[in-house]
Amino acid sequence: MPKVRHWPATALALFAAAVALGLVAAHTTATRSTELAWNAHIRQLRAGWLNRAMLDVANLASPVAGLAILALITVFFLRRRDPVQAVATFLVIAVGWNSSEIVKLIVGRNRPPAAFSLAPETGSNSFPSGHTAFAFSLAVAMCLLAVRTRWFGLAVALGTLWTLLVGFGRLYIGAHYPLDIVGSVLVSTAAIVFLTGLWHGWIAGNLYRVPLLARFGPVPGPPVPVPETASVL
Repeated sequence: MPKVRHWPATALALFAAAVALGLVAAHTTATRSTELAWNAHIRQLRAGWLNRAMLDVANLASPVAGLAILALITVFFLRRRDPVQAVATFLVIAVGWNSSEIVKLIVGRNRPPAAFSLAPETGSNSFPSGHTAFAFSLAVAMCLLAVRTRWFGLAVALGTLWTLLVGFGRLYIGAHYPLDIVGSVLVSTAAIVFLTGLWHGWIAGNLYRVPLLARFGPVPGPPVPVPETASVL
């Protein structure tokens, strides 16, 4: 996991920007007409085969599919006897994804009118998009796994396309406004940046305290204290 300089301030700034954007979008009229116009333009693209494709994309990033993907990735690394990578990847995806639920509660934005939606959703607020937060967090996790390998460029390209596809799909279906998609990226980035600081400052150094992890492979132990050497006059 990378080290991010000034991670508390960076994470806080991104989180505050996301919340401010959501509150403006939800409780003022500053962006509503523009966002509705974008939604209307996207709805004009609807066709039978594309409707089915976008609904399938949404299902791939749904909570049920997200939990299944998260479990499969974790099991994959545990079977490879790499518990540290399993925990790190799990946390990047889970923290980046579920941070959207916190902001949903803070912002409280209603979804677009159900009459314009292919698949009306009333179970949660609109800002930010949980589907997009999952897609982005999964993309970030895959890019981090590919760092310093020949696959990094491909991971970035595929991760970007995947996130854009899921975000566009949410607009196409009519489940979100455009700023909901932007907010997802901001919130998930803030959460992942904050996680990197916790990982290097506390989590990684305390994984040895979880006995279960050692059953799946080597886990770094506690730091060995360096004995003080007597000064020579």
